[in-house]
Amino acid sequence: MMDASPSRSCEPLLDVQNLVVEYAVGSKTLHAVSDVSLQVARGETLGLVGESGCGKSTLGRAVLQLRKAVSGRVLFDGQDLTAMQGDTLRRMRQRVQLIFQDPIASLNPRRRIGDIIAEPLVIAGVKDPKRRQQLVHDVLSAVGLDPSLVMGRLPHEFSGGQCQRICIARALVLNPEFIICDEPVSALDVSIRAQILNLLRSLQRRLGVAYLFIAHDLAAVAHMSHTIAVMYLGKIVELGAAADIARRPRHPYTQALFSAALPLDASERREEIILSGEIPSPLDPPPGCRFHTRCRHVMERCRRDEPPLAPESGRLVACHLYPASAA
Repeated sequence: MMDASPSRSCEPLLDVQNLVVEYAVGSKTLHAVSDVSLQVARGETLGLVGESGCGKSTLGRAVLQLRKAVSGRVLFDGQDLTAMQGDTLRRMRQRVQLIFQDPIASLNPRRRIGDIIAEPLVIAGVKDPKRRQQLVHDVLSAVGLDPSLVMGRLPHEFSGGQCQRICIARALVLNPEFIICDEPVSALDVSIRAQILNLLRSLQRRLGVAYLFIAHDLAAVAHMSHTIAVMYLGKIVELGAAADIARRPRHPYTQALFSAALPLDASERREEIILSGEIPSPLDPPPGCRFHTRCRHVMERCRRDEPPLAPESGRLVACHLYPASAA
């Protein structure tokens, strides 16, 4: 594995443009991702937060083309993934990897760790067994595991935290530029989560890898991310610098989320905001602002007109409370 510093460029590494992902559910359509646009810079982390079922994981899989979009584009390093097929797409996927939520379930219980981590190398055409073994050795060392004690053992012999380190090693073995972390610490004990988060940050500083970090844990997202996107019922409602959104959220939904999260500053005092009602079904999203059924600031136009994602206080907010969004 080679050390790298983030390469600065005007062009983002990942550029998602007006992405729409829908499923047919009987005679209805499930609107999983609705006109989402976002960017991830090289060597940086975009945190994606929102309640269960809001479309976060679907968006991550659509980036990898594991789920096809109805419309929109996914540009990676300037190339349109949505237009790729076959070998071209497979080669591009070597540069974009995925870390799953449940590390134990994502490892084949019948295969030894060395073989599990080497499998992406075999698929990528690395034919020399000694070269594969050396790469597996290097990547296990990079995630804090002793290769001599790990490579010949089976997944059930390891703890959840160790399994997640193994999964991170598998994602890194092809030296990707971008990794989608789909709830990478939610299945781990609280005492282990900080270790894995710090490992991911350390690897980013060393290798220059970029992350799309999908999580429920807002404190983890604020700790990990350079930018945060807040998703509600398939749409981005707020997008901006992580520190700004964590300390001074503007959208009512973001305010409610962060009111329940651990503050970045122990002396910080926050108003507790309790959301009423349940998140509506993506099979039948409400008209206008999709959050209006639970918003304490709801106005008549919120029920009728969908607010655009517009500049507000140095970030983008989709809310009629603010003049730029309401214009």
